[in-house]
Amino acid sequence: MNTFPSPDPRQTRFVPWIVAMALFMQTLDGSILNTALPAMARSLHESPLNMQSAVIGYLLTVAMLIPASGWLADRFGSRRVFIAAIVVFALGSLACAMSSTLNGLVIARIAQGVGGALMMPVGRLSVLRSFPRSELVRVLGFVTIPGLLGPLLGPTLGGWLVEYASWHWIFLINLPVGLIGCIAASRLMPDFKASERTTFDWIGFLLFAAAMALISLAFEGFGGLHYSHARSVLLLAAGLACLAAYGLHSRRHSTPLFSPRLFDIHSFSVGITGNLFARLGSGAMPFLTPLWLQVGLGYSPMEAGMSMIPMAIAGIAAKPVGTHLINRVGFRRVLVANTLILGLLIAGFALIGAGTPKGVLYAYLAVFGCVNSLQFTAMNGLTLIDLDNATAASGNSLLSVVMQLSISLGVASAAALLSGFVDLRESPSQELILDAFHKTYLCVGLMGAFATAIFMQLNPAAMGKPVRDERIREDDDV
Repeated sequence: MNTFPSPDPRQTRFVPWIVAMALFMQTLDGSILNTALPAMARSLHESPLNMQSAVIGYLLTVAMLIPASGWLADRFGSRRVFIAAIVVFALGSLACAMSSTLNGLVIARIAQGVGGALMMPVGRLSVLRSFPRSELVRVLGFVTIPGLLGPLLGPTLGGWLVEYASWHWIFLINLPVGLIGCIAASRLMPDFKASERTTFDWIGFLLFAAAMALISLAFEGFGGLHYSHARSVLLLAAGLACLAAYGLHSRRHSTPLFSPRLFDIHSFSVGITGNLFARLGSGAMPFLTPLWLQVGLGYSPMEAGMSMIPMAIAGIAAKPVGTHLINRVGFRRVLVANTLILGLLIAGFALIGAGTPKGVLYAYLAVFGCVNSLQFTAMNGLTLIDLDNATAASGNSLLSVVMQLSISLGVASAAALLSGFVDLRESPSQELILDAFHKTYLCVGLMGAFATAIFMQLNPAAMGKPVRDERIREDDDV
């Protein structure tokens, strides 16, 4: 059994600050990018609808590499891997700023994704090993605050940089933050390294990574890549075959990437499946909405960025309310009702046009932000609440993968729908462009609403506290 050295208390007090800084850099980068996509498209001589490759390339890379983060930290030391992740992320940011073509930008974003895939999982792992369980809620709550501030500041900062400087600065601002993070981590962060080496499930990792890459490429093929239907269907079939092969492999491997025992836990099974399908709708919104505001409604980058502020503020304010509501009425009632409402709200963006007063738009975005925040709180809480010590690490890792994968699939789906409804290369009228966005919102909203049927499978008695049955408890003792 692996053991880890006891951390120096003089170092552990700085760990939350260092990890929070890394999370802020990551979330700020993502929210800034979404606002800057139309300006980047003009600079790179591309259609704005083709820019989803820069988003999906990053998200997919993160999803593929997250399963390896824990093993790498145990093998080479958490401090060394964390610093390496910051360096790779910063160098990827520099490469993004220097990109002159879309393909070059996508390659640079993939490099960023390698750093992003290791930075936050290893950072959270350092927090888990630095503090006793009694303090984890408080410490993790502190760490996630910058993650909420990133989407609040990012769109406005991105709009300002694009309008008054250039889009290159949305990546260059990561360099000084990364430098500070590296210096702080090298001097103040404890180093956790496993006492024994464990084998890594390379076959399972390759099968799982291939499945995600092929499925994402299939969705991309229907949209921005403009593959033939035969090629996209072939990619989708190959991806599903790799996923099925991984499932069979994991049941006979002694140390699989993700333990099959996880799916014996009913709340986890419903939560992880609901996360995947519900986020197909809501995960597309950070990409779709800034694009709609600028290309569909004619907002400037600064106006589009500031329009996202009510949504972010409402999302932050809804966090404590969501926890109270779940404890009061239970996961099933909250998720069934909220998933349906969220889908209808996404579809409701189809009713907002060029003549809609800005006050009405801001209010609608605030309501959406509140409901969307409650959805994430409930889904993530449901997925993790019944995991024990033996399954917590594997379950949390799989949840992180599913979150990234579903967002990338949601972005690819939204881009494919937009490309199907309008071709910006043919210089369509503003009315046709806005109509295409409205139809896309309707479809994306319906995709998200379908997840309601998944959450209806929950036990009606499932409340906001562990509800593990005796069978699972007996398995834990084996």
